[in-house]
Amino acid sequence: MKILDGRDKRSIAEAVTLLERGEIVAFPTETVYGLGAVAFNPMAVAKIFEVKRRPRFDPLIVHLDGADRLDDYVENVPPEAERLIEAFWPGPLTMIFRKRPVIPDIVTAGLPTVGIRVPSHPVALDLIATLKKPLAAPSANRFGYMSPTRVHHVARSFEERVPLVLDGGRARHGIESTIVSFRHDGVMVHRHGAVTVEELSQHVRVVEREKPSAACEAPGELPYHYSPMKPLRLVNGPGDVKAGNSSYLAFREPDRPCAAKHVKVLSPGGDLKEAASNFFSFLIELDRDDIDIIYAEKVPETGIGRAIMERLKKASGRHFGPSTGNR
Repeated sequence: MKILDGRDKRSIAEAVTLLERGEIVAFPTETVYGLGAVAFNPMAVAKIFEVKRRPRFDPLIVHLDGADRLDDYVENVPPEAERLIEAFWPGPLTMIFRKRPVIPDIVTAGLPTVGIRVPSHPVALDLIATLKKPLAAPSANRFGYMSPTRVHHVARSFEERVPLVLDGGRARHGIESTIVSFRHDGVMVHRHGAVTVEELSQHVRVVEREKPSAACEAPGELPYHYSPMKPLRLVNGPGDVKAGNSSYLAFREPDRPCAAKHVKVLSPGGDLKEAASNFFSFLIELDRDDIDIIYAEKVPETGIGRAIMERLKKASGRHFGPSTGNR
């Protein structure tokens, strides 16, 4: 695996050459690092599923460098989408539209819809603009594991299975994009992310999540996701940590001693945006060989705290199941 500075034009040119040859390349976005292939190339997209060990029924997000060619890829852009494009693109918001045939079915897991976003990271935008084609890209991690927010997270996940990683520094938001779709009565959130419900509500009517369909309509909808290798249990505070051979992910600075061997504090002052930016990076650090379990403190389910808790609940459910994982 080669790691190059994504701010260097020569690095972008090398990445574009690989992508044009049907290879996959990891690159930074403002949310997390992505693993990209040319969206029009089904064989290249298949490599993403193979390398990540991602099930083919889990659709990918298509990344553009601007909204000007959106009509080339989707059948219709509702008025609500126009308002959200104006407010949040480029940025961490993915919108689901009915796709045109130019987007291969492998990208959308056979669904008639496609999730599209315009990232705001300058390296991602430079890469897509130079390529002159959209990139299909999930997070650059093994399927089901925590999303990478730094280049060494990508390297640890894939070693030599990905030929090139563009280094763009630490991901600013540290948590994935919010995913929405458009219904007759408003905008529905499929995945909570860096754009909060409160922010969306300033521009559109947000409706309650319907019962998920049998098909996986958006990334992150599977019941168990974003998981460390070690079991994770949700707790209310350091007093609930029962095992010394453990790690503890605290929301704010603990007010009492903690029995855990390793402790990371998402935000000493309890700032949810700071907590989100540190979330995956700290959780990856706590997922160590010398512990048996990770305890994670619950965070307030307001603003971006909804996105953090959505991921923690899925991570805990993977090992403990719904009856014990959300204590």
